[in-house]
This record gives sequence, structure tokens and C-alpha cells, in this order.
Amino acid sequence: MAKQTKYIKDLMSAESAHLEKLHQIVRHSLEEEELLTQTLMKADQGSARYGERLADKVAEFGGSWTFIITFAVVLVSWIALNSYFLAQRTFDPYPYILLNLILSCLAAIQAPVIMMSQNRQEAKDRKRAENDYLINLKSEIEIRHMHQKLDLSLEDQYKHLCEIQQRQIELLEKIERKLDRLGKQ
Repeated sequence: MAKQTKYIKDLMSAESAHLEKLHQIVRHSLEEEELLTQTLMKADQGSARYGERLADKVAEFGGSWTFIITFAVVLVSWIALNSYFLAQRTFDPYPYILLNLILSCLAAIQAPVIMMSQNRQEAKDRKRAENDYLINLKSEIEIRHMHQKLDLSLEDQYKHLCEIQQRQIELLEKIERKLDRLGKQ
């Protein structure tokens, strides 16, 4: 009976050691995941220079309906003011050369600023794609670890079940021998 108790205790301690090993693997994986996400979040919070932030705001405003409507109102007002209201003393007569100059200067300044913003957005998108790749790679590694843990667990369970079955067979043979001895008496 003491041999059986020792065997069961050994089996339980082996199970506990196996579970502790699995818990350590999971803890380590979670810590790695946490470090990866913290690193990626810190990288996204990079400080933009003043010029870059200004370019982003100009591009945001230049691509909005507010800009288009305001621009249309200014153009119509300019033309109306010079053509009808100041018919005698216009400061920019009909071909609107001053208006064309202002529009050309606005386009010449606005285009590179918008391109700077687009380049910055492209760099952000590239970094985001790299981060997605890292997260996907980490997920793939985690899935592989989970498969390994599952395989290890199944293998250990099968081994333990075989040991238990072998022990049960030994006990049944022992019982059978005792019954044979009792039957012969």
C-alpha cells in the first residue's frame, strides 16, 4: 500500500511540476507580448517637429470643405467687388491679374506643404505596416508556442495515462493472484 501511495504522490508532483512549467512559459510569453506592445506604442508617440505639425494642419485644412467654400466665397467676392461695386476705381480690373498672382502664389506654397504632409503620412503608414508585421510575427510565434504546449501536455497526459494503466494492470494481476491463492485454500 505504501508503494501505491508513493506512486500517486510522485505522479501528483510530476503533474504539478508540469503545470508550473506551463505557467512559466505562459507568463514569459505574456511578458514578451507586453514588452512588444509597449515598444510599439512608444514608437507611435514620436514627437513631430513644428514644421511637420504645421504642414499636417495646412494639408488638413486645404483638403476640407471649409477651405473650398471659403475659397469660393473669396473668389466670388473679389470678382464682384472689382467688377460691379468698384466699377470706376477698381484695384484689380477685369483680367484679374492680381487675383491670378495671389492664386499662383497660394498654389506654389500650398502644394509643397501638402506634399510634406503626405510624405510624413506615408512614413507613418510604413511604420504602422512594420508594427503590424511585428505583431503578426509575434502572434505566429505565440500560436506555435501554444501548439508546443498543447503537444507537450497531450504527450505527458498520454504518458501518465499509460503509467496509470500499467499500474492498474499490475494491481489487477496482484488481486488475481491473491484470489487464486484464496481459491486454492
